[in-house]
Amino acid sequence: MDGLLIVSNRLPVTVVRRKGKIYLQPSVGGLATGLSSVLRKYNTLWIGWPGIEIENSEEDLGARMKSEGLYPVHLSKGEVNGYYHGFCNKTIWPLFHSFSQYTVYNENWWSAYKKVNEKFLDVITEIAKPEDIIWIHDYHLMLLPNLLRKEMPEARIGFFLHIPFPPFEIFRLLPWRKHLLEGILGADVVGFHIYDYVQNFLQCVHRLLGYEHELGMLIVGDRVVKVDAFPMGIDYNKFENIANSPEVEEEVKKIHKKLGGRKIILSIDRLDYTKGIPLRLEAFDTFLEKYPEYIGKVTFVLKLVPSRTRVEHYVQLKKYIDELVGKINGKYGDIEWTPVQYIYRFLPLEKLVALYRAADVALITPLRDGMNLVAKEFVASKIDGKGCLILSETTGAAFELVEAIVVNPNNKEKVAEALKMALEMSEDEQIQRVRAMQERLRRYNVEKWADDFIQELNKIKEVQQEFSTKYLMRELGKLLEDYRNSSKRLLLLDYDGTLVPHVDDPRKAEPDEELMNILAELSGDQRNTVVIVSGRDKKTLEEWFENLNVDLVAEHGAAVRKDGEWKSIESTDDWKESIRQVFELYVDRTPGSFIEEKEFSIAWHYRKANPELGKCRAAELENVLMSLVAGTDLNILRGDKVIEIRKAGVDKGRAALEWLSDDWEFILAAGNDVTDEDLFSVLPENSYSIKIGFSPSRAKYYLKSVYELRNILKKLQKL
Repeated sequence: MDGLLIVSNRLPVTVVRRKGKIYLQPSVGGLATGLSSVLRKYNTLWIGWPGIEIENSEEDLGARMKSEGLYPVHLSKGEVNGYYHGFCNKTIWPLFHSFSQYTVYNENWWSAYKKVNEKFLDVITEIAKPEDIIWIHDYHLMLLPNLLRKEMPEARIGFFLHIPFPPFEIFRLLPWRKHLLEGILGADVVGFHIYDYVQNFLQCVHRLLGYEHELGMLIVGDRVVKVDAFPMGIDYNKFENIANSPEVEEEVKKIHKKLGGRKIILSIDRLDYTKGIPLRLEAFDTFLEKYPEYIGKVTFVLKLVPSRTRVEHYVQLKKYIDELVGKINGKYGDIEWTPVQYIYRFLPLEKLVALYRAADVALITPLRDGMNLVAKEFVASKIDGKGCLILSETTGAAFELVEAIVVNPNNKEKVAEALKMALEMSEDEQIQRVRAMQERLRRYNVEKWADDFIQELNKIKEVQQEFSTKYLMRELGKLLEDYRNSSKRLLLLDYDGTLVPHVDDPRKAEPDEELMNILAELSGDQRNTVVIVSGRDKKTLEEWFENLNVDLVAEHGAAVRKDGEWKSIESTDDWKESIRQVFELYVDRTPGSFIEEKEFSIAWHYRKANPELGKCRAAELENVLMSLVAGTDLNILRGDKVIEIRKAGVDKGRAALEWLSDDWEFILAAGNDVTDEDLFSVLPENSYSIKIGFSPSRAKYYLKSVYELRNILKKLQKL
């Protein structure tokens, strides 16, 4: 079996100290329960915080835990306060749920968060084997994937976020936003519950780090990262079996008897401001006001699980909920009927499932929720198919459980109407809706969720391995040897993004002293012919390289200087005016973009524009230009953050034929974007064609950066 390392904030057991003794209790609910059926398929170890400080005298407990596959990460009280109670609960939790008004930004908490992620790293690197799958979970450990990537470059690393990922306008408020994105992108596969969160994440990555995606695939350095939606399921059979048990059957009868056979509206949540509990109670109040015929005939069972009792917002929330419950019960209740039955404590799973079975309606209306498994548990427990689910449109579950009555949790009138609709729905319709949801939940259960994620992780590693075989540094020795043994060599070198890094303003990308020295040394060797194959105009290239013995290709092949003589295509510029007018319109509509006019072409640059807007405008512009140039001898050239119009029949490949007609013992060609693919396509089979950057290409090899290419060129100049 493959080794699987599950890494989460908490272990799947709770460590309890009573009267000086330590006890291990299985955790109820959450990730541990969800993954219990999955873990049996793998040789699994679980890494996490045990929940308390383990003292030196309790070392035997650590040994006992390790014997059960549990590896504790020991945290001090101060670290727990800063990392967990501070950064996780008071910074990330509210911000990621779009409650920016509750978010606290504290540098000390951030330092604690970094330190704790590093502590998790230390434990993982002690026990992880190269072939292991490492699956990191949730917002507590967003720095960990990249920390681990640096220590174990070849590891299979997955990351799954169980809460929403916020839109860019919310996420950008975080001072440490880039650090968290870079941390997450250390994983090979990044998973979210729904596609909306995927889109939010990809937009943030694009806007803040500049990475563009293709069908959820990102090229990060020399790796492929897959970002996708994996809606987490439940252990469906477990809930169905418990619901069928005689104990639950008996408990259901007790509930109905206690509540006098009234209709039951059930609400189950952890105490949290993201759950919209006060609004839910107010909606029930509105329901009784609007439909007084239900007074005395329905009971609202509100079950809350205590949570984060040390956080002030939660203390205030609990007080307000208590007051609302009292107000509603005082307003409508009498000796025989209490409208709201309020349960504020943990319940055993069997009693919880009995509540699911007994309820006529489940009212689950969080203001924001990553998934909400309670909704799925309720549906799975309905073995007779009777019952109705009212679900907030702002939960991840709403995208799967489409047969539920989906509501806006902020619209109390509509929630009240949904309650009436649910209570009056025919049994046939209830059963039809519930059975459809059950079939979906049975098929895509928690085991399928985990299997899908791990399969995707294995597929991406195969893609990584395929790409890694093209990394030139793995065959650098052969390249150097072939260069050394040859006496007639051709070097075809693109400029922007290949010999120099891209800059926001292409006019400021003149060659630096190091590059000029490299080119001078290489072109000074009589065995070498060096050609700068660029999209730059003739004048710029002549100014920059006038003192070097290099040949030049300008404007992607529109003009060629060989042996000091320029040859250009015959061209008129009467077409430029109409193109310029279109480009000017898009400059006005895209702040940061600008026009570059050359002798044989005209280009619209958007590197300095907002990345999302630039990408959108570029797609629009390309569509406009396609109709404009149809039937003409003009071509559209889509480069790296630039769209250029030039005469047809002009490209770097055709220009390179000026030199390729000779016999060469060694050919090296390097480029970085789509304009260089024409060059790569005409090279002889034994050439060294190199793409700068890790992406699909006709080139045989790739390098990670301009600086890797420069280092290779420096090695060549010494041979």
